[in-house]
Amino acid sequence: MSTLKPALLALRVSHCRLSCVYRPFQHRRFHANSKPKCSDILHTVPTNSAIANEYVVSKSDKKVAYWLLGMCSLVAGMVTVGGITRLTRSGLSMTDWKLQGSLPPLTPEQWGIEFERYKQYPEWQQRKSMTLDEFKFIYYWEYGHRMMGRSLGVAFTLPMLYFSYRNMIPSAFYPKLGGLFVLGGTQGLIGWWMVKSGLNVDPKQKKEIRVSPYRLATHLSMAFTTYTLLLWTALDLLNPIQSVKTIAAKLPATTLNYGLKIRNMAVFNGVLVASTVLSGAYVAGNDAGNAFNTFPMMNDEWIPSEILDMKPLWRNFFENTATVQFDHRVLALTTLSSIWSMYYMARTGLNKAFYASLPSFTRKSLNAVAHMSIVQVGLGIGTLLLYVPVPLAAVHQAGSLALLTFITCLVHSLKYTRLTGVGTNILTNLVPKFVANPQKVAPLSANVVQFFQRK
Repeated sequence: MSTLKPALLALRVSHCRLSCVYRPFQHRRFHANSKPKCSDILHTVPTNSAIANEYVVSKSDKKVAYWLLGMCSLVAGMVTVGGITRLTRSGLSMTDWKLQGSLPPLTPEQWGIEFERYKQYPEWQQRKSMTLDEFKFIYYWEYGHRMMGRSLGVAFTLPMLYFSYRNMIPSAFYPKLGGLFVLGGTQGLIGWWMVKSGLNVDPKQKKEIRVSPYRLATHLSMAFTTYTLLLWTALDLLNPIQSVKTIAAKLPATTLNYGLKIRNMAVFNGVLVASTVLSGAYVAGNDAGNAFNTFPMMNDEWIPSEILDMKPLWRNFFENTATVQFDHRVLALTTLSSIWSMYYMARTGLNKAFYASLPSFTRKSLNAVAHMSIVQVGLGIGTLLLYVPVPLAAVHQAGSLALLTFITCLVHSLKYTRLTGVGTNILTNLVPKFVANPQKVAPLSANVVQFFQRK
């Protein structure tokens, strides 16, 4: 028994760094002829309770994280307003762009001047039936969308300068925040670049005047990218690497390895969600939602006969109404199936012990992803069958952002599954060797402790 004491003492000293609990060993005496088991030394996680995160995030990190989450809410609101601006055909009502912005028309004379300017562009020349009151309606939607963008710039820049002045931003986050600032500024330029594509078209064309679907997809993709990076950066502050290591140290290798598979599936599903959102931008850019308003078939065909009518072939995937809607349907149903496959594996894996071991936030994210995927597909089908009513279509677009939010939170909350060499995993391999030959392993255990103390 005396030969065991040096190694056991070294293992117990590592408690703070490895986050392992040794209570079962603390008050227990072993028989002289018995050997301790791994379960006697390592306090394993109960299979019927979720892992609790004991790491406490600093107040300054919380403040910066909550500011970034607030920015996420503002970006989500702007994306929704942008969707309504497109759905109400308001995007081409303002025919110029100023970096600093300006006041809207305030007097009848100013409104008259603005209306006459609008009449010089292709959208009016194709419509020619709009009243001044109708013009004011679409003008205010576009004006509000642009001013929201400028307000977001102020809401990001001023707090960032304040937090920087107070030294509340971790040094590793300055490049991330700088990148987000550049993305936000670039988004405004892309928005004007998109609008210009609808101001320089032939008004005699048969199709309704609208912006380029390529530029619309770029504009929407940039908005979703900025939103996702804001959210990920906030989660990095609320769930830092120290917290991740704390959780990983409490789980056996089998749970971590299985969790890594679920995380990889979640990443794949995130890519599917993003691809479906991008295909939806081309549906919107081509007004494809107002065609083939049946489900599951597309006007009595499973695959539309005109799906590859355009030449060259690649144009069909971006400009052909039948093709872009078919792609969006296939991607949406593929995403739904893949998400529920992941959900089933997470709920039933390791005889349901994996789901039981998940931290509370991870469980909630997993459930939210699964159920929101059904809601989102239902919203899409309803929008199609009802010929794209503005309120329902706007909710459908907001739903895509909600689904992307939940899948991002899920992927981030499973970061601990990547640390398969931390904590109990090292000790689980160490203890059997220690039991067999304690004199040789005692120095090794001390080295393990010193390694984590340096970290």
